[in-house]
Amino acid sequence: MSLSDLDLGAVQLPPEATRLRQEVRDFLATERAAGTVLGRPDSWLTGWDPAFTRRLARHGWIGMTLPRAYGGGGRSNLERYVVIEELLAAGAPVSAHWVADRQAGPTILRHGTEAQRSHFLPRIAAGACFFSIGMSEQDSGSDLASVRTRAERTASGWRLTGTKMWTGGAHVNDHAIVLARTDESEDRHAGLSQFIVDLRDPQVRVEPIRLLSGEHTFNYCHLEGVELTDEALLGRPGDGWRQVTGELALERSGPERFLSTLPLLSALVKELQRTGGCSPEQQARVGRLTARLASVRQLSLGVAAALAAGRPADVQAALVKDLGTRFEGELVNEVREILPIAARFDATRGSYPELLATAILHAPGYTLRGGTNEILRGIITRGLELSR
Repeated sequence: MSLSDLDLGAVQLPPEATRLRQEVRDFLATERAAGTVLGRPDSWLTGWDPAFTRRLARHGWIGMTLPRAYGGGGRSNLERYVVIEELLAAGAPVSAHWVADRQAGPTILRHGTEAQRSHFLPRIAAGACFFSIGMSEQDSGSDLASVRTRAERTASGWRLTGTKMWTGGAHVNDHAIVLARTDESEDRHAGLSQFIVDLRDPQVRVEPIRLLSGEHTFNYCHLEGVELTDEALLGRPGDGWRQVTGELALERSGPERFLSTLPLLSALVKELQRTGGCSPEQQARVGRLTARLASVRQLSLGVAAALAAGRPADVQAALVKDLGTRFEGELVNEVREILPIAARFDATRGSYPELLATAILHAPGYTLRGGTNEILRGIITRGLELSR
């Protein structure tokens, strides 16, 4: 049994991707000079800057794979891949639109009604409509089939009751796609449905969950009898599990699953240069990190190519996230050993000690969010068994 059983092959980026990469780098150089791009670790989660998002949208770099008829760019998954890896490598503040661009837009395109597509997709592409993920719940962990949030039929539609947890950006975003149980069934994967919920609804109460650093990124999202019309239902009743598993392939396979700490690696190299070069051992260790990074990137590109071809990639995405998020955490520890300088939050913003402190505090979340690695390995194992 080998990785070839999962149909992961080398991917060559098209020529237009090279030109696009340079355009993005030129844009980022301008932003960096203006002080809006600061090379932050984990910028896709904590870098909230709606104005930066709108500037990206004016270049056509949000909603790139959405059809032009809905305001999108009509471009390929691989072209989008180039844009987002450049943004992540630069540590750009992209969290405002991240979920909307990565998964809410494609999910609405695939499963939404024409009215939902016409309403939401142009706004997403314009950087004017932001989404959160309403999947996880307390005591459920990565077991999405055990969700207890319920949507009950009413005379006018649905009433949604329950609490979602780790709902990133719910305090600043516009909507969330919420997974809820709409029907009891012996099969836990049946009877689940998705709904588009207005986060400013008076029956939605958002409670902060602060990171170790004190940052407010995640939340409890209490749905206290939210009244929804049938127009809020995304897809067909009972299709929620199938829709969510497809959505998770988008969530788990992208460059953000191995590039969250790349700005720290870049800062390490600059610091080694600044202090007079590095020893052969330091060079070797940086080289090994770079080689691992290149390997995971090829796997991630393989998933992007599979999604572009319309092939299922759930198992491949789980593999990327497992390998990628472990690499992110191990990179932080390796960097600390390569250049043992004390991490300091009170150091100059953007300096190596300050970036190291930020990366250390964010590291515990890498292998948790989007599904724990233990759950992912179960998915990978089942996929390998089925590929025999």
